[in-house]
Amino acid sequence: MQQIKPLTLRRNFSWTFTGNLVYAASQWGMLVVLAKLGSPEMVGQFTLGLAVTAPVIMLTNLQLRGIQATDAKGDYVFSDYLGLRLIGTGLALLIIAGITLKAGYRWETSLVILAIALAKAFESISDVFYGLIQQHERMDRIAIALMIKGPLSLLLLGIGVSLTGSVVGGAIGLAIAWGLVLCGWDIRNGRLILKNSSHGREEGQDLLVADAEPANSQNPLYPRWHQKTLSKLVLLALPLGFVMMLISLNTNIPRYFIERYLGERELGIFAAMSYLMVVGQMVVSALAESASPRLAKYYATGNSTAFRTLLFKLVGVGLMLGMAGVFVAVVAGKPILTLLYKPEYAERSDLFAWLMVAAGMGYVSSFLGYGMTAARYFQVQMPLFVLVTGSSAIACFWLIPRQGLRGAAIALILGAIIQAVFSLGVIVYAIYKIQKHEKTKSPPYVS
Repeated sequence: MQQIKPLTLRRNFSWTFTGNLVYAASQWGMLVVLAKLGSPEMVGQFTLGLAVTAPVIMLTNLQLRGIQATDAKGDYVFSDYLGLRLIGTGLALLIIAGITLKAGYRWETSLVILAIALAKAFESISDVFYGLIQQHERMDRIAIALMIKGPLSLLLLGIGVSLTGSVVGGAIGLAIAWGLVLCGWDIRNGRLILKNSSHGREEGQDLLVADAEPANSQNPLYPRWHQKTLSKLVLLALPLGFVMMLISLNTNIPRYFIERYLGERELGIFAAMSYLMVVGQMVVSALAESASPRLAKYYATGNSTAFRTLLFKLVGVGLMLGMAGVFVAVVAGKPILTLLYKPEYAERSDLFAWLMVAAGMGYVSSFLGYGMTAARYFQVQMPLFVLVTGSSAIACFWLIPRQGLRGAAIALILGAIIQAVFSLGVIVYAIYKIQKHEKTKSPPYVS
């Protein structure tokens, strides 16, 4: 069997950037389709569906992909991650259904939320396969999945909206697309990676230690529900699950307040402009996901110079992306919004500039967050994001009723600044620990 070797950081970045570019363009295209074929209210309904489902999915996902990709010691096998992810996904669907029933949304909005929840469930299961692939540093396979998933999602959402004249049809199309990619591509690649790892061990090759199971164990592609192992993994991952939920809430809290105080139409306008922040986030995700396994290895082996240099190069990229976004919004915001959406969106071009400032701060704090995860600083992230989310909620409560959509953008900026400052403090402490352990010649790995 041909050995699947890890790619270089440069090639992983290139693949990840390309995949994220196609996927982000397709996701943005979905909002354009809704804006062109429908109205800001339809965009608002779709956005509300994402806002309701995302925090719950983030919580139950437990950030297993990040833990899996940085599991340099091979503490858990893929079957453990998959077993826990299936439990979490089922729980998420129940929670979302309960929230939808209790919230009293209009029936059409409720159906949109439930259809998006199903799509998110398929995406959640795909994500644990991506963690396996990322751990083996083969980001090309994830990138191809995204390049299939993005256009297929756009196509089926557009068909659904055209046939039904409703966001519900589009959301159902989205769920079908993500289910097809999971079954047709992601599971197949997971099987290939695991088979290759097993073949390498049989030949005595020094491959990654992760997924190293005894020869008489169950099929490594099947989920495993070993109570003691899952309990340990939950205890390790739960803080990150709360952190990811808080990060999602921090992003979506302005949307909840906008829908409550200003209505679905204003929410649609805010969401359409906010999605342009993804242009930079695409680069951030590509770089961070490609660099995370390497950052984890540098930290695990106590290489402070390499860890610090790589992380702060990433932060520098985040700063440059943020400044470029603000410049574009100030100079050409109105014609860009007119071209991409409709003239009614361009009338709010001042909001676009505020959102680009928020995006720049978010890029920096995101890179620092990946650095904390690579260093295995999980516990500290929960109080950090409680502070960030609480500050954002208070700012939204105070600013949105008074300043409208601009108040929502300012709230995002304040949250991102607080996150960046405190994350930097954790990173400085982590580097200090590396340097301390370098003197004693023992690795500073934190779990």
